[in-house]
Amino acid sequence: MAFEFPQKVLFKHCDPAGIVFYPRYFEMMNDCLEAFFEAQLDMPWHLLHRAGAVPTAQIETRFTAPSRHGDRLLLRLQVTRVGRSSFSYEMVATCDDEQRFVTTGTLVNVNETGRPAPWPEGPRTRLEAQL
Repeated sequence: MAFEFPQKVLFKHCDPAGIVFYPRYFEMMNDCLEAFFEAQLDMPWHLLHRAGAVPTAQIETRFTAPSRHGDRLLLRLQVTRVGRSSFSYEMVATCDDEQRFVTTGTLVNVNETGRPAPWPEGPRTRLEAQL
């Protein structure tokens, strides 16, 4: 079951050539993850980051086609693995039926000292339900 996050390509995302500047895709990916945590895991980041964080431990992205100002992307996030204190995902962005990028990543739940911490029971159960 994939989590879907719509993203319109805005002027701020584009370079002078009129296409998305690749670091802006990483901001879109992060926006999707933040929305996923709130909607699916009941862990809003503004609360989560008071006592810990979920930094990216690994990310690999393949850009397959350019996106332009005004395009309406759909980012689909699929959980692929749940560990004791981490989870991995695949995220695919499309516009209509054309793939724009595919990325895989791993996030780690860390405590206030920056050390890996087990997922709380509720979020762990919800993560496992995404598999």
